[in-house]
Amino acid sequence: MAEAEAPGNIVKEGWLQKRGEHIRNWRDRYFILFDNGDLVGFKTQPERNNYRDPLNKFTVRDCQIMAVDKPRPHTFTIRGLQWTTVIERNFSVDNDREREEWVAAIRYVASQLSGAGSATGATGAVGAGGATGAGGAAGDADTDDCDIAHLGTSFRDPRRMTLEKFEFVKVLGKGTFGKVVLSREKGTGKLYAMKILKKHLIIQKDEVAHTITENHVLKKTKHPFLTALRYSFQTADRVCFVMEYANGGELFFHLSRERAFSEERTRFYGAEIVSALGYLHAEGIIYRDLKLENLLLDKDGHIKIADFGLCKVNITYGRTTKTFCGTPEYLAPEVLEDLDYGPAVDWSVPPPPLLNFQLLLPHILRSSLLDP
Repeated sequence: MAEAEAPGNIVKEGWLQKRGEHIRNWRDRYFILFDNGDLVGFKTQPERNNYRDPLNKFTVRDCQIMAVDKPRPHTFTIRGLQWTTVIERNFSVDNDREREEWVAAIRYVASQLSGAGSATGATGAVGAGGATGAGGAAGDADTDDCDIAHLGTSFRDPRRMTLEKFEFVKVLGKGTFGKVVLSREKGTGKLYAMKILKKHLIIQKDEVAHTITENHVLKKTKHPFLTALRYSFQTADRVCFVMEYANGGELFFHLSRERAFSEERTRFYGAEIVSALGYLHAEGIIYRDLKLENLLLDKDGHIKIADFGLCKVNITYGRTTKTFCGTPEYLAPEVLEDLDYGPAVDWSVPPPPLLNFQLLLPHILRSSLLDP
């Protein structure tokens, strides 16, 4: 494995506790501040001149830093601009002296870099590559505005596909980045579910990499129990995925209404889910977001897995990843504990339904597997 040399001279290093942005627990990280503005964090102290694959990578260029005593004593907050969004990262140490040393070091580097123009290291954004949580992933590579173009203009025929080729019937759902619309292709009369995403929101929320991954997985895969992509294209301000329409609704809706499925029906759904996940794993893809809301039913009652934005690709046999992402209530124990993991996380059994995620944590981490 090739070593990654230091991006600059080390100004300060040591153990900090970093607070997660979505699942707001504190995690020990060994952080190193370089004179180029990079602030990188590792699970264990790295060997000298081997700074490969940090869990967190920020820049302190043009940042604000504040010493605070909430939500816990001896905390400091770094605030900066990520594209057009102001974001914050919270760190904690054991005493005021340590905090003063870190604050002074970060302010020194930031002041040295102010007005210096472009420099090597991360883009001018605190938190680049370090967001976590549902719909986010710690340690995923940053992408800039131009990478949206990698989505292409059309999966099937770039000369033909535009929004004007569709009649919009009704809105099926709304999300952070756009909406899913039931659409009828004018030329064929066929119904599709069109996911229409706003580019500026994708960029603001640092979700370009996940959008490209979703497009890649949809194009690459073909399986009867995975949602199929018919077309993908973009306009000046929108990215559009035209997918088959699973008109049976979410499995979450059916289970909520019926409270429990029969053993035969459960076995039927389980077999189709296992078949689809096994196919993804054989293709080197970890799904990482298995939940009832992402399991749809088609007109014949068969499973259709949807939403591939959190997939991790190129994970062949024996390889692992360590990105922290997913829906909190459904996270596998190894993801919550920041362990390296492989496709096995897709087989994690969800805990019993509880209202508070903090009450769920011990069930996820310590409960025994029950035989059905």
